[in-house]
Amino acid sequence: MTAEFTTFDTAIGVCGLAWRDDVVIATSLPSGGASALHAWFRRRFPDAVPGTPGPRVQEAVDGIVALLGGARVDLTAVPLDFSGVPEFNRRAYEVARAIPPGKTSTYGDIARALGMPGSAQAVGQAMGHNPVPIIVPCHRVLAAGGRDGGFSARGGVETKLRMLVIEGAVAEEPTLF
Repeated sequence: MTAEFTTFDTAIGVCGLAWRDDVVIATSLPSGGASALHAWFRRRFPDAVPGTPGPRVQEAVDGIVALLGGARVDLTAVPLDFSGVPEFNRRAYEVARAIPPGKTSTYGDIARALGMPGSAQAVGQAMGHNPVPIIVPCHRVLAAGGRDGGFSARGGVETKLRMLVIEGAVAEEPTLF
C-alpha cells in the first residue's frame, strides 16, 4: 500500500503526518512550511503521495492540533507502525507514550521502567530517532534534574519548551521585554 501524508496548521506551525492503511507511520513538527514537509515526507517515503485522511487518521490529526492548542488530549489510542524500529526504541516509545499531557519524565526514569537503569543515554538516543513525535511525546522526556536534554526537531530545545509550556508541564519563562 502506498504511503499518504498530509500537512496541517497548529498553534506552533505547520505539522505533518504520514500513514499507510490507516496506521500512522510518521509525524513531523514544523519544519519550514507545508512545501518543506511535503519534500521531507517524499524523501522519507519515496512512494508517498498527498492524501486525505480517513476517519482514524483524521482523529490523530485533530488530536495533535488540539494538544498543540493547549487541550489535554490522550493520543495513546492512535495506531502506530513501528516496522523497522529497533526493539529497544519501541519499548522506550511505549513507556514515553504513557506520559500524560502536562507531565514529564526523565531518560533515567524510562531506563528504569525498561529494567535497564544504566541505559538513560540510549533512551535519549531513541527519543532523538522518534519517527512519530507528538504521538510518542518525546518532548515530555527530560534529562536528570529537569534539564531539557536536547531536542532533535527543528527549533530544538525552544520547540520542546514551547510544547511543554502549552501543555502546562513547565511554567513559561519570564521575559525582560
